[in-house]
Amino acid sequence: MNRFIFFLLCAIIFLLPLPLGSYRPWAIMAMGILICISFVFHLFNSAVNNQTLYPPRYSLPIISALLLVCAMCTLQFFTVSLDPFQTKQMLLKTSFMVCFCWLIFIYCNNSKRIKKLIYTIITAGVFQALYATYLNLSPDMLSPIFGYRHTQRAIGTFTYSNFLANYLALCLCLGIGLLVSELKRGSHARALTFKQTLRAWTEILLSSKIILRISLIIIIIALILTRSRMGNSAFFIALMAVSLLALFVYNKKPKAFKILIISFFIIDLIIIGAIFDVEKVKQRISETSIQSETRDEVVRDSIPLILDKPILGSGGGTFYTAFPAYQSEPYSGYYDNAHNDYIQFSVELGIPVTSALGALILYCIWLCIQTMRKRKTALFQGVAFGCAIAIIDMLLHSSVDYSLQAGANSMLFIVILCLAILSNKLPAPKRNKNSK
Repeated sequence: MNRFIFFLLCAIIFLLPLPLGSYRPWAIMAMGILICISFVFHLFNSAVNNQTLYPPRYSLPIISALLLVCAMCTLQFFTVSLDPFQTKQMLLKTSFMVCFCWLIFIYCNNSKRIKKLIYTIITAGVFQALYATYLNLSPDMLSPIFGYRHTQRAIGTFTYSNFLANYLALCLCLGIGLLVSELKRGSHARALTFKQTLRAWTEILLSSKIILRISLIIIIIALILTRSRMGNSAFFIALMAVSLLALFVYNKKPKAFKILIISFFIIDLIIIGAIFDVEKVKQRISETSIQSETRDEVVRDSIPLILDKPILGSGGGTFYTAFPAYQSEPYSGYYDNAHNDYIQFSVELGIPVTSALGALILYCIWLCIQTMRKRKTALFQGVAFGCAIAIIDMLLHSSVDYSLQAGANSMLFIVILCLAILSNKLPAPKRNKNSK
């Protein structure tokens, strides 16, 4: 039963992006039913097999933050919500997240399961990448899933190419962390000779890890084909920033750590990017201007809405209902989302709850740094490294988009926050003599 429930969790993670990125209410409800079924199995397992009913105490920060959102949505539903139906939808979605976190903390309780969970995420990312790339390069073909037509930007099974870009970037981050954890580590950092450098390159490119490395290349190809400006920029900026930090704080860095990171910029960005026309992404970035973009005006017009209801907000899921009354002028298009998750959460949930969620994310980043700096278990260090990149990537992307509104992306991000905590708190594997 224990293994079966863990299998269900992995299956849910793989299935989440398939029904239009779980962005539609019916899709997130379908995924929520699967989560609830898994939770019922957990209750049965606890009653019959003496499985621990409650998650460990170190899960309290993330579960408490999500319960706070549930409490706020419940209060809003009966008081201030401009659209009680949408607030109820957010309440249900957040409740599903609570149950999912609950199960992750109980059933991902060792290094082997964490590794399997990450491989599941990478597999889901590869599937999305292959599916999106095939459709993008086959303009006359309808999508077998929900019949979406070809677009100039890869979209996969999502409704919005930027959702796909954000999802792929998160998968990439965890994949890089896993790859780093499997590199050989040296006790002391020292300069490598040319022969040692060549051997290290060969180890990365031609070893048994080649399948994982090829998987990451496939995901990067699809990321480039999304033509997402911030999707691509946020990933490489986050990778560079966290890698530079890791050079100073990483405990016993792998010998080929620098080489691996450099390879992502040389092989993936420059060579693979040239083959799959990364210039189109650069062109979209260069053509972006304040005059042509209206997202900054949405942010500007949303600030009075936040100031009018700073404590309780307008109600979960009510941005598209509340915003038109504050819109100062017509924009090019209809904004049912703020294209800025910070603004949207502040509008809908109020400043206190949004600040609590921000504090949770900062706490997880701090745990990742502490794990890289103090722990000696290679897997936990690598997972923390990948989680740190993923969190920074999401923080950057959320400043110009609304990826957290898609169920597949928000659920995956919640899993990443759980992994950041687990990699810091779980005991080291007993068989690893050098672990702590």
